[in-house]
Amino acid sequence: MKTSIQRRLFLVGNNLFLLLLLITMIYPMLYVVFASFSDSYELMRHQGLLLWPIKANIQAYLKVLQNKDIFTGYLNTIFIVGVGTGINMVMSILAAFFFSHKGMMLKKPLMLMVIFTMYFGGGMIPNYLLIKGLGLIDSLWSLLLPGAVGTYNMIILKRGFESLPASLEESAMLDGASYITVMLRIAVPLSLSTIAVIILYYAVGHWNAWFNASIYLKTRAKFPLQLILREILISNDTSSMDTAVSYEEKAVVSETIKYAIIVVSTVPILCIYPFLQKYFIQGVMTGAVKE
Repeated sequence: MKTSIQRRLFLVGNNLFLLLLLITMIYPMLYVVFASFSDSYELMRHQGLLLWPIKANIQAYLKVLQNKDIFTGYLNTIFIVGVGTGINMVMSILAAFFFSHKGMMLKKPLMLMVIFTMYFGGGMIPNYLLIKGLGLIDSLWSLLLPGAVGTYNMIILKRGFESLPASLEESAMLDGASYITVMLRIAVPLSLSTIAVIILYYAVGHWNAWFNASIYLKTRAKFPLQLILREILISNDTSSMDTAVSYEEKAVVSETIKYAIIVVSTVPILCIYPFLQKYFIQGVMTGAVKE
């Protein structure tokens, strides 16, 4: 009975702690959503917690969606996420499949070279000179090709391939299958949970990336969405989206516009998580632990 009471007290305390942690994590997101649907003037005068939209309206979203920079930024980001993630997965799967096999020629020195890149890099200036030498300045390919393989993600895939029974590959090879056939027909289908997690890692990384774009891109029409969002939030420049006549009115209207931009740029990538959530535990554990 004494142990049962202690267990119940622990469960109550644990649940209260998790509930408090949940509120702490969710409220900032709810605040942004509520603020984006609020009246600009009322929001500026509001103090304290924001638990619901104040005089709810969608004026901020209408102004955001009318801005051509947001639209082109979305298109550029979709291209970067789609093509970039595709390149990442092809290169990572090929590299992981190679390094997952024993006895491959030069496997150890090549693996050391790959791991070396996780801890040491040339730096910003050498990277810029490299991109310039390749003629990729002001090109979206400058955001895709240099990071074609993520070393950490490739190692997770490698561990996932290594966890597969060797007998499957041996039986396939006896039937005349090549390494490519084994990879496409056996290794990849049996590692879909790990691959789904890695796809999400790459996609989120491309979606949130802005730093390289700020260095390599010069034409505003090629800017990804996050770079446009950064400019708006840091420089407080929403003049292309509001029609207020005075400086004070523009400052007030820009508040809800900034919150609306955050929601518009965040919601799409958040919608992907529920569909891939079931793969997280299985995929990461399979790829991170070698049996």
